[in-house]
Amino acid sequence: MTTVDVHGIALGVESFGDGDAPLVLLAGGTTMLSWPDALCERLAAGGRHVVRYDLRDSGESTTTDPEAPAYTLRDLAADAAALADLLGEGPAHLAGIGVGGMVAQVAVLDHPGAFSALTLVGTRPVAPGPPDDDLPDHDQATMGRLFTRPMPDWTDRAAVTEFAAGGAEILGDDPVAARAVAGRIWDRTPGTAAPVQMANQMGMVFSRLDCAPRWRERLPEIEVPTLVVHGRRDRFFPLGNGEAIAREIPGARLLALEEAATRMPDEALGEVSDAMLSLG
Repeated sequence: MTTVDVHGIALGVESFGDGDAPLVLLAGGTTMLSWPDALCERLAAGGRHVVRYDLRDSGESTTTDPEAPAYTLRDLAADAAALADLLGEGPAHLAGIGVGGMVAQVAVLDHPGAFSALTLVGTRPVAPGPPDDDLPDHDQATMGRLFTRPMPDWTDRAAVTEFAAGGAEILGDDPVAARAVAGRIWDRTPGTAAPVQMANQMGMVFSRLDCAPRWRERLPEIEVPTLVVHGRRDRFFPLGNGEAIAREIPGARLLALEEAATRMPDEALGEVSDAMLSLG
């Protein structure tokens, strides 16, 4: 892992595979560790230069004030385009997961020349907040359980990882895997202040971003091959969100993972990597 400078912002990155191979750029949601190591390794073995990166205010990227971010969703999209230009010799395959999927949608719309393919995992076509009437909202019973829990002591690594494991169990994800990833995220977080930890562990900075104007109506403008991956058991962004994206982007393929919730389970990574590699 290292950092690269993109228009005055440090972005944490990690590379896999041959640096001269076609670039697959993985936008974190919000940290790069949202993307499983095994998926990165499979893509690299398939002949790709894989780079996963941290969004601003997470991981090794520039952290300033997660409670009052002085940038917008479109700035994050511009980061992706600039990073693709810096790291590759041609248009990149851009992939975004969760809130990183929102970044990826806007990046391909605002900077179409920078990208040759698009993968969107577990995301939706509108900004944080109330969804459009035709999109399923978060499962309210699940959200009630998830967000009424007392916050952990953010200075205590064990407490934070246990909090993450409990959240994963509520969401239908693997708590053992979530605990391990949360520990790795905690180790990379620049400080134990609650806002910084919450930006890294929970992506809460995204709820404070300026995400205007809307982009959903522009999805039919996307012309690159697109894969939409979504868990059938996702209670945070239910499957109807992925189905809407796949309907509205011309030619997009929907890959619904039968046993997945918000995280891609290990047993699905081969299917996901094969589908991503098939985009070119």
